[in-house]
Order: sequence, then C-alpha cells, then structure tokens
Amino acid sequence: MRIGFIGLGVMGRPMAKNLLKAGYELHVYDVVPKGVEELVACGAIAEASNKDVAAKSEVVITMLPNSPHVKSVILGQNGVLEGRHDGMKIIDMSSIAPLTTKEVGKACAEVGVPMLESPVSGGEIGAINGTLALMCGGDKALLEELTPVLEAMAGTITYCGGLGAGNTTKLVNQHIIAVETAAVAEAFVMGAKAGVEPEVVYNAIKDGYAGSKVLDGKLAMAMDRNFKAGFRLDLHIKDLNNVLETGHALGAPMPLASLVMDEMRYMSAIGAGSEDSAAVMRYYERIAGVELTRAK
Repeated sequence: MRIGFIGLGVMGRPMAKNLLKAGYELHVYDVVPKGVEELVACGAIAEASNKDVAAKSEVVITMLPNSPHVKSVILGQNGVLEGRHDGMKIIDMSSIAPLTTKEVGKACAEVGVPMLESPVSGGEIGAINGTLALMCGGDKALLEELTPVLEAMAGTITYCGGLGAGNTTKLVNQHIIAVETAAVAEAFVMGAKAGVEPEVVYNAIKDGYAGSKVLDGKLAMAMDRNFKAGFRLDLHIKDLNNVLETGHALGAPMPLASLVMDEMRYMSAIGAGSEDSAAVMRYYERIAGVELTRAK
C-alpha cells in the first residue's frame, strides 16, 4: 500500500518511520525540509506539495499542529483534495478542535473522499516506540479497513464514535493531564514548603488513590530538574485553548482549565514554551520560593 504522510515534526517523524518499518511505501511532505530529508534517508519518497502526496497515495495521513493547518493542508490550494483520486482515504492524526474535524470531514465527503480522525496520546516516546494510544472517530467500517495501517504506530486503538468524537476524547485527555499536573505541583510545593522531601511524599502516596501516570512522570521531571520536552508546553496551551473553545461553545463549565491555561501562558511568556508541559510546575515553585528537588 502507498501511504502519504504530511507533517514531519517531533511526533510525525517517528510515526512515519514506523510505517516504513512496517513495509509501506511512503510519500512525504513538510514545509520544513529537515523532516523530509530525515525520512528520505530512511527510504521515504519526497513530494513537492500536499497535492502531490495525495496523487501518489492510497491513504494520506496528516499530523499537523492545529486546526488552521489541517484546513489549509487538506482543503487549501495545492492541498490534499486537489490531488484526490478514486479510492483515496484520509486519516487526520492531528489534535485539533472537534468542530474543525467535522467541517473538514464534511468537505471531504462532498467530493467522495472518506476521512477518519485519529488523534494520539503518548508523546514522543510513544511515537518512537509505536505504542501511541489512538482515539478514532468516523465511520467504523473505515476504521476497521485502516486498522493495519494504524497498528504500525499504535499500542491501543479506541473507536470513540463519529467524526469529532476522537478529538473530543483527546481534549478530555489533555484537560486532565494539564489540571492534574498543576494539582501535583500545588500540593507538592506545599509539602516542600513545610519541609517534607518531595520524594518522601511521593513514595508514601504513589500506590494509593493519588497515584497516577501524571504524578509519576511530571513529578520526576521536576525532581530531576529535567524539563526536556516530551510534549511541549506551547502545544499543551494549544490543546487547552481548544478545550476552552469547545467547552464554552457547548455551555460546559471550564474554570480549572481556564486557571491552568493562564499559568501555562505565564510560563511560556517567560521562555518555557519549548520545554515539557511539566514546566507549569515551576509557576508554583516561583511563588513559594522552593524547588521540588530530590534529597541530596
């Protein structure tokens, strides 16, 4: 099968490499040449535009930063739909606003191109290891047809419902991670300010109801003072913005997301935007004048 892959960023590059490892013929494009060059060195075929990728591919996968990028790449000039042909299908794996997913999916359906959404969770490590959690929306029969392609990149694949359900599920995921990271920071900073070592508190509570992957992963980054991005703060801000827009459009209350968004924006404004989203923990450290370090 000939697969097109558009969007070779931090997540897209390893995802595309896993498709190559699975034996697929891969046609790639990105506005940043570095990603294309890296994939070509691994055996992919470079194309000159989104349209050209579509013309050469049976399945086109997009992995892009946000809603406007997806609309432009698929619907815009020299876009995927301009290169459409009989039998072509689209999988958008970007994390975007559900309303945009529905809009793009409708435009694709009107010209006879079926589209599946499949946003991911698992960060760069999951992308490298091919263990991403996929949250899929669209026609269930289309998902079943494209499952072998998705399995090359995934550890788990969950069908969430019609178009928009996948990205709604992803927004729930991102909301919880953001708010829980802030909650861990707030609580542990209080403990550190009281003179109790963060690692002692962690070992005492990690196997109880307060235990979680967020607690394990984000607190470890703070204690090791290693905020190298697994998932960049600025990307989490993008996701929280989509959370807030979606929640407000639906009339759902979003007070916690709004608060954490302001904290994340502050940390981005002082230069932490390219660090891991765990950098929001330093917001609490700065106010309290303590750091969540391991005992020397």
